[in-house]
Amino acid sequence: MSRLRRPFSSVRSRAALAATAVVAVALVAAAFALLFALRSNLTNEASGQADQFSNEVAQQIARHVPIGKLDLEGSEDHPTQVVDAKGRLLIASEDLAEITGTGVSAVRPPSTPSTTAPTPTPTPTPTGDDDDDDSGGDDDSGDDSDDDAPPPGAPDDGTVSPPGKHRTGSATVDGRTVDYVFSERRVTDVAGGPYTVFTGSSLGPQQSAVRATTIAMAIGVPALLVVVGGVTWLVTRRALRPVEGIRREMAAITASEDLTRRVPEPQTHDEVAKLARTTNETLTALEASVDRQRRFVADASHELRSPIASLRTQLEVGEAHPELLDVPGAVADTVRLQQLAADLLLLARLDAGEQAGRTRLDLAALVREEVSQRSTDRIPVTADVRGSVEVAGSRGQLARVLANLLDNAQRHAAGEVRATVRREGGRVVLAVADDGSGVPETERERIFERFVRLDDARSRDDGGAGLGLAIARDVAHRHGGTLEVGRAEAGGALFELRLPAAGRDPERPVPTGASALGAAPAQVLGDGRE
Repeated sequence: MSRLRRPFSSVRSRAALAATAVVAVALVAAAFALLFALRSNLTNEASGQADQFSNEVAQQIARHVPIGKLDLEGSEDHPTQVVDAKGRLLIASEDLAEITGTGVSAVRPPSTPSTTAPTPTPTPTPTGDDDDDDSGGDDDSGDDSDDDAPPPGAPDDGTVSPPGKHRTGSATVDGRTVDYVFSERRVTDVAGGPYTVFTGSSLGPQQSAVRATTIAMAIGVPALLVVVGGVTWLVTRRALRPVEGIRREMAAITASEDLTRRVPEPQTHDEVAKLARTTNETLTALEASVDRQRRFVADASHELRSPIASLRTQLEVGEAHPELLDVPGAVADTVRLQQLAADLLLLARLDAGEQAGRTRLDLAALVREEVSQRSTDRIPVTADVRGSVEVAGSRGQLARVLANLLDNAQRHAAGEVRATVRREGGRVVLAVADDGSGVPETERERIFERFVRLDDARSRDDGGAGLGLAIARDVAHRHGGTLEVGRAEAGGALFELRLPAAGRDPERPVPTGASALGAAPAQVLGDGRE
């Protein structure tokens, strides 16, 4: 039974969903903002129309037009009410059947509106000289501006206030109930006042426009989201097509275990192309690592086979002919086998990433101690060590490096082996020199490879397995130091181990290639002159 894929488990699905969600949020926010602005603008327009019509009615009352003779033309679109100071309805639009929102629910006045014009509140008339009445009687050429002035004794106009707070409600006109916005104005300084005028303006156009816009958005937004999701899906699919090619090729490499294959690299400069190049670089390093590991296993098997075969032969001969048993030879083969196993175990631990300790130790004292214990060497070792020089690291591993260097010098020296320790700036230098034939310059890196010996014709019993210098350089690197070979003053080989002095941060080299993958880096591990 095939495993069911979870929804949105692919990058394309998640990208399309995320893009659609972002656009949806943006469109919904924009839609709400547009609807709010549209509603606000249309409401303000309706309020302005209500203010204009209420002002026209209020101006008539201010000019003392009788309440019963007010011109309410257009009231079918602008339902109007006029109330007195006590809130009683004086007049309303003829077709008005019901109204809410003005505070006055009546639509018909209790009595017939008066046809008497409102008069202003009487004010005292100032008195003047009687001579003023006749002062201009004989002057027939008066100012023309007096022709437009109100006749003597005419009442002054009332005062119309600005519109108050707008109210919303509904009104039934000609049998149709519609929502309205109402404008309120007060007329003062007239007899019977103050009067209040309520005039409405329909919100129907506003509501229709908002409704039409809402419907259009309800249809358009989902359609647009579908388009956005589809385009994102197609674009993401096209962009991730090289990634799918990389995945398929990696799956094929895993199934075939053929590390010579490489993933396709797009001819672009984007992140996918960088991923492909990095993947191929990793495959190259992995291929080299596996090759080195295979060679290492083959060489280790070959090295182990010789002492084991020799030891078995001696034991079989001893079993058949006890008088012919070579006990010293069997012991030597056992010791050699033990040393080889110990070297392989140490290399395995180093390849697994085992780090050196950070214990402070006196390298000069370590050299003196190790040299003093080598009383059976073929050539006595001269130790030129003075004072105390401290480094940080593993005492056991550094002692192993010194022993490997001294053993290598013993095999090739003619008559002198010298060990020195000195301080150079922030580093400590341990040098081991001999007066042998030296190392050719072209072979000075190859001798640090595992199981490499320059004299292949020499019997293995005369030398090591080719791991001593490999171990020494690897330990040096893991202590943040270096191990190099040069030419000594006496003409032989000069090995110099450089380590950071105690109290200074070691400058650890960054592993590359096979060493970064836990395999055996040829440039770090090896032995050449054993």
